[in-house]
Amino acid sequence: MSTVIIGGGAAGCFAAVFSARGGDGTILLEPNGRLGRKLSITGKGRCNITNDCDLDTLMKNVTKNPAFLYSAFSRFGTADCMEFIESIGVPLKTERGNRVFPVSDKAVDIVNALEREIKRLGVETVWERAVDIVTEGGAVAAVKTDKRLIPAEKVILATGGVSYKATGSTGDGYKMAKRLGHTVTRLKPSLIPLETEEDCSAAAGLTVKNAVLTLLDTKSGKKLYSELGELTFEEYGVGGPLVLSASARLPDIEKGRYVITIDFKPALDSKKLDLRLQREIAADGKADLHKIMRTLLPEKLIAPVLRQANADPAKKAAEISSALRKALVSALKSCTLTVRAFRPINEAIVTDGGVSVSEINPSDMQSKLVKGLHFAGELIDVSGFTGGFNLQIAYSTARAAAQKKG
Repeated sequence: MSTVIIGGGAAGCFAAVFSARGGDGTILLEPNGRLGRKLSITGKGRCNITNDCDLDTLMKNVTKNPAFLYSAFSRFGTADCMEFIESIGVPLKTERGNRVFPVSDKAVDIVNALEREIKRLGVETVWERAVDIVTEGGAVAAVKTDKRLIPAEKVILATGGVSYKATGSTGDGYKMAKRLGHTVTRLKPSLIPLETEEDCSAAAGLTVKNAVLTLLDTKSGKKLYSELGELTFEEYGVGGPLVLSASARLPDIEKGRYVITIDFKPALDSKKLDLRLQREIAADGKADLHKIMRTLLPEKLIAPVLRQANADPAKKAAEISSALRKALVSALKSCTLTVRAFRPINEAIVTDGGVSVSEINPSDMQSKLVKGLHFAGELIDVSGFTGGFNLQIAYSTARAAAQKKG
C-alpha cells in the first residue's frame, strides 16, 4: 500500500516508522526542511518524551476526550513507547513525577534517532507542503503538494495544531480536514501562561517552588484545580508548570469569573503561620513590616503580598494589630489573582480542539467520512496535562493510524 504522511512532527515521524515497518511504501511530507522541530524544543530542549505510568494514570491525565484514546493507549502505551525509543538507540531515565527524558537531556537525540530509523526503513522524505487531499469515490486517491500530485491509497494527516507556528504548526491540517467534510471544534490554547488583572510586574522573573496553586470558578463555586508545585511570575501574570496545568482546566475566560489563589506557605496552617509572624514581630519591635516579611518571602514577592493585605511596608512591628496580622496570614496563604486572558495561542504548548473524535474510528484513527484518511496527534480534538502526556497521545494515535488491519 502507498501511504503518504502529512507532517514531520512527533506523530508524523512515529507514523512513518510504523507504516514502513508494516511494509507500506511510505512518503513523509514536511515543508520546513527539518523533521521534529517542535519535538526538539520540548521540555526546554530536554524532551519529556512520555510518562512512566500505568494505563489508568495515563487516562486520568487526558483532559479532552480520554475515552476515545483508550484503544490506542491499550495497544501502544507508555512502556511500549519507552521500549521503542531505547530500541532505536536513545537511553532513557525517569525523573520526578514519572517524567521520562533522554539520559543525555538532549531532545535532539530523539529527533536524530527517529531520522535514522526513517532513513533505514527507506521512507522517502519529501520537503514539500501538502495543500490538498484528492479523493475519488469517497476514498483518498492522492495528495496535492505545492509542486506536484502524489498518488496515495492511504493518507495520515499529522500536521499538529496552531501553537508554536515557527515550528510549522500553521493549521493547514484543519483546513484540509474541513474541505473533506470534517468538523473542527473550536480551537483555543491549552497548557499556556495566564494574564491576570492584578499587576505582577514587581515579581516578574521570580520562580516560586513548593507553593499550592488553586483555580476557582467563582460563578459555580467549584474548585477546578489544586496542586503543589512550581510557578513563575511574569510581567503579564503567571506561568510555570502549575499554571500550565491549571490552564487546561479553563473552558473559556469570562471577566472576573476565574481566580487563582496561591498558598506560599503550604507547610504551615494559618494558626502556625500566625504564631510564626508573632515571633518575628516580637523579635524586633522597631523593625518595619517590609523587613519582617523578608524572613518569610523572597524580596520580589513582598510588595505584592503586602498590597494584597492592604499593609503599609513602613509600619513598625510594635504597631501591627491582630487584624493586620490576620490579613497578612490570609495574603500568604491565599494570594488571589484574577484571570484576565490566556496568552496568545502561539505560546501554547498544545492546541485544545481539533477534528471531532465523533468522526474518527478510535481503533485505527480512520475517518468515518473518507476511506483511507487517518489522523494522528494534536490535530485531533484530544489533549492532556504536562508531563509527557501530550506526546504520548501523538505516539499512540500515530501507531494506531499506521497499523495494518488484522
